[in-house]
Order: sequence, then C-alpha cells, then structure tokens
Amino acid sequence: MKIGLLSDTHSFLDERVFEYFAECDEIWHAGDFGNEAVLDKLKAFKPLRGVYGNIDGAKIRAEMPLDLRFDCEGVPVFMTHIGGYPGRYDPRVGKILREDPPTNGLFISGHSHILKVMPDKTLGFLHINPGACGNEGWHKVKTLVRFSIEAGRIFDLQVIELGSRAQTMKGTMNYER
Repeated sequence: MKIGLLSDTHSFLDERVFEYFAECDEIWHAGDFGNEAVLDKLKAFKPLRGVYGNIDGAKIRAEMPLDLRFDCEGVPVFMTHIGGYPGRYDPRVGKILREDPPTNGLFISGHSHILKVMPDKTLGFLHINPGACGNEGWHKVKTLVRFSIEAGRIFDLQVIELGSRAQTMKGTMNYER
C-alpha cells in the first residue's frame, strides 16, 4: 500500500499534491484541513483517513476524529494532530503512547509545521510529522511525505519539498526502516 501523508493545509491545497500522490492508494491528513473544500477535494481524489486539528470547525470535527487508530498492512498506526515527538510528547498523547504504543508501527502528528521522521526507540515505533503544506504558518518550505507499507514493513519513505509556497519540488530524501 502506498500512502501520501500531509498536514496543516490551512484551507489551501497545492495542486501538486495530486501529482505527487497520484500513485498512492490512500491519503492520510494529520489535521488542520482549514475548510471543508480541502477535505472534499482529498476525499474525491483517493480514500482518505485523517484527524481534525485545532483550527478545524464543527463540520470537519463531525467527520474526522481527534485520534485515529487503525492497522494498515500489519502496521499499527496512531494519528492525532497535536502530539509532539519522541522526548517531547504532548501530555495527553504521551500518556496514551506510554499505555498503548503502536509497537513496531507509526505515530503520526501534525501541528508544529516542523517536518520530523524519527524513531521512538523507548516505545518502539516510528514518528512522522509531515510538516505543513499550506500557506499559513511560519514554515518556509511546504512538505509532503510518501511511503509504502507491506507485510508489517514501512519502506520507500520520501520527503517531498513543494518549495517556499510557490516553487516546484526541490528534491526528495529517502528513508527506510
């Protein structure tokens, strides 16, 4: 299964998302859609999983949960918008992760607008924050993440830079666990 992961669109969906996620089987959004139009465009494009973020209104909150747990091809996944990262988890999320970690799986969050791909060696999972791909916020470069999951394995992880709000892709970075 090929996954396209994004976050913090803040009511702006760069058209290049559709190009870079064309071969993806699912799109995952880690919150702060911003408006229903972004949600609707993504749902019309590919199967969508996501969580609501702190800026999302009642309609998005009615459709997307605060936290989402699921299994994808044998990989347990826990997604929330405000989650932090290994060593600096949000207190609410840290408690959840310590009590029931997605062992050998993925913890996905957004909110910070800071791209991070890092293992939590203590709790035994990979953390991914895809950064932000909208035009609102303090980030300078819009980013997306693509990866594959098969038979309990995460591989072919690519970071895609969309540029500083209007440029083309600068390059990719590969990661395999």
